[in-house]
Amino acid sequence: MRDSEHLPTGAIQNRLVAGDGLWFEYPVRAHPHHTDYGGVVWHGQYIAWMEEARVECLRSIGIDYADLVALGCELLVVELSTRYHRAMRLGETAIVRTSMEPGAGVRLNWDYQIVPMEGGDPFLSARITLVTVDREKGKIMRRLPPVLDEVFAKLSQTSSSG
Repeated sequence: MRDSEHLPTGAIQNRLVAGDGLWFEYPVRAHPHHTDYGGVVWHGQYIAWMEEARVECLRSIGIDYADLVALGCELLVVELSTRYHRAMRLGETAIVRTSMEPGAGVRLNWDYQIVPMEGGDPFLSARITLVTVDREKGKIMRRLPPVLDEVFAKLSQTSSSG
């Protein structure tokens, strides 16, 4: 059996990998509830996997999403651009790769690729732009909270030094 058939079932095993930049990798498998009646992954599932990868990437560098909420912050999607290259099917495994673009101010640009675990042409590529919103006021923060600013600066420096 190939390694791709043995995905972790408990703890998620993620990693940062170098290549053309620095990518965080998050493994996924297409289960029946991710697909339509023809066994093709529903288009919105890819977006859910991208969200999971981004949350796990942040957690891997010390930012738990619950901590953002406790700080009074929310990261809201303001832009989403997706290119579906080919269909992923029931039972297939993939890696969701994500990387944050450096230096976009309060706009946080995240790039994504969803690629077959065993290599080959991608299923999808995307970019999502987020803004930090003050949960209490419901308004975009003009500046990131200092703790976030430091962590995102570190993450974007790491991403740009590939």
